[in-house]
Formats: sequence, C-alpha cells, structure tokens
Amino acid sequence: MTNPEEEVISIMRKAGIDLAATLPCDRIKNLLPLVSENFPEVKLTREENGVGICAGAYLAGAKPMMLIQSTGLGNMINALESLNVICKIPLPVLTSWRGVYKEAIEAQVPLGAHLPGILEGAGIAYTIIDSPEKIGLLENVIRDAYENLRPHIALVSPKAWEVSTCCAWEARKSPELPKKERICKFRLTQKVLEPRMIRNDAISAVAAELDGEITVTNLGVPCKELYAARDRDLNFYMFGSMGLASSIGLGLALRTDRKVVVFDGDGSLLMNPNALLEVGKEAPKNLVIVSLDNGAYGSTGSQETCALRYIDLEILANACGIQNTHKVNTEEELVYVYKDSLNARQTSFIHVILKPGNTNAPNIPMSPEEVTKRFLEALKENAGKAENKV
Repeated sequence: MTNPEEEVISIMRKAGIDLAATLPCDRIKNLLPLVSENFPEVKLTREENGVGICAGAYLAGAKPMMLIQSTGLGNMINALESLNVICKIPLPVLTSWRGVYKEAIEAQVPLGAHLPGILEGAGIAYTIIDSPEKIGLLENVIRDAYENLRPHIALVSPKAWEVSTCCAWEARKSPELPKKERICKFRLTQKVLEPRMIRNDAISAVAAELDGEITVTNLGVPCKELYAARDRDLNFYMFGSMGLASSIGLGLALRTDRKVVVFDGDGSLLMNPNALLEVGKEAPKNLVIVSLDNGAYGSTGSQETCALRYIDLEILANACGIQNTHKVNTEEELVYVYKDSLNARQTSFIHVILKPGNTNAPNIPMSPEEVTKRFLEALKENAGKAENKV
C-alpha cells in the first residue's frame, strides 16, 4: 500500500510541480524530506514570503506549490487576496490543518476551527482532506489553481497521515545538528549620507538605464513614478501585498537568467525583513534590490519609519547574508553603482538615501490583471528571442 506521503509526491510530480516553498509542521515531518528529495525547494522563514516567491516564480514560467502549517494562512490572507486574486496568479497550498483533530496544543484550536469559515468569507477556494482515502483530492486542488488562475487551499487533517508507515523523517534526521558556523563579510558605508534627492529622482535615474532587465516595483506612488518615468512591458507593478516586492523579485530571479531589479521601500522592507533573509539564503546572482529609503511611508502621508533614526537598511541586508551592498545619495553615484551591480554576478543591495516627497504621478491606467498578462507575454516573447539567438 502506498503511504499518503508518497501519494502526495506522486500527485505533485504528475501535476508538473517544479518548485516547492515549505515551512515545517510536526504532522507533515515525514512528507517534507520527500519533497526536498523530489523538487527544487525554498525553505521559508515566513509563509507570506512564500506567496511572493511563488508568484514571482510563476511569472517566470515555473509551477510552484506551498506546503505549510495551517496557522501560516493567518499571515497570508491579504497577500493571497491583493496579489494572487487580483492578478490571477495561481497557487496551490497544502496545509497541515491543526486544531481540529486530536490537537494537544490549545493555541492551535481557535484559528484551526474557524479556518473553513475564514477562507469561505475571503472567497478563497479550499478543499478538506480528512482521511487517507481523500489524499487524491490534492490533484483537483492543483488542477483548479492552475486552470482557474487562483489560490486553492488543501486543508489536510492529521487523520490523513495516521495509516502511514513512512519513516522519512526518522531515516534522515541527524543525531545532532550541524555545527553552527559562518564567515561574516561586511562591506558597509559607515558615514551618514545627507539626502539630496527624492524617490522619483532615483527611480527616473535607474529607469533611464533599463535595457532588458525585469523590474518589480513596490506598491503605491513608486509604481506610478516608474510608470511615468518609463513604462515597459517588463515592469511588474504591484497594487497590493505590501512587503513582498523583494520576495516576488526573488521568485523571478530563481527561475530566469535575466537580470531582475526590485524597487523596494524602507517601509516595505521593515514590514517584512524576512524577505531579505530568504534573498540572502538563496543568493541569486541576477538580483539587484534598489532600496529607496526616505525614512517615511511615502504613499500614505510620509509618516516616519524606523529607518529614519533607528535602523540602517544596508546593515540589515548584510546581516541577512547579502554581501554586495552599497549606500548612495546622488543620481550619479546611483547610476554608477547600479551598472556595477548588474555586472557583479551576485545578489546586490543598493541603499539609496532620499528625502521624503512624492510627485503628482498619475494612476496607472491598467488593472492588476492587465499588468500581469502584459508582463507574462513580455517574458515569453523575450524568452523566445533569447532561444532563437542560441
């Protein structure tokens, strides 16, 4: 008899899944080693980041899937709604459904018990898999997500694994953890730079240099400013899911050889610093993050962020393992460092010191779905051109 864990792997392979984004749960500890063996994997530090990474990977032509504990859905709802739903980006998610069956941890119960109602209220498709005989429903979950271009959640009860004799976790666990060691390399600008330009100056300076690079831009005014400075089919404008710009860029960079440039903001990065952890760990050589730091939430009234007085984003990037970092405060320096970063063949982080201030850039006259469709078509067209040159 096939174990349910092995059946899941078979279903994923048959469906063409080629990237798994995972966070562990005790109930699927025997499934996750099999996932690691059979698929390229991004091990997440936060579930919400997986939404962004998988979205970016899908845009670059991959067929990703997430495997997480159901509690992670709590921090994913907005991202699923304001990225996957409005842009029509598919994402199947296998969740280990806690709090509903033989649950010994009381804290798991409130969210777990209400998850079906929460997902139904949010309009997010879900399927309950509460026995080993229903594991096959996962195939429908994956198919529906990709055919209907939407997220679909599989709520898999611990009961589904009870008959399993799979011992993958026990067979692969080490008697002790590997030794914790790391060589830290820092490349920091120690002096405090005086801001001399506003965000639009920085965006316009980089936009003028864009050639075949793919761009991802943080939501709000930054998107409008890039659109006004230089609209391109290869620009992916964000309309929601704040904090996931660099995660989306990471997903793209992992699945394409093209240069990927992310225009992120200090408010966005501080809302989700875990994004830089995953960037530093995966370290794609074709990713450049342009951190637009004006010390303010520019799109909501320029309220102060912690980056104004309390934290240095270049040091944060270094702490997350990104070694090629720069700090600039003029357009000339930014353009020079940007060109250098494109040729660096390592993940690069450009910390741009800015004054607060927005331009009166108009709204982008396209819907999120239209932007996504145009972007996907541009990537396919450019991929075809690259293949013809080979």
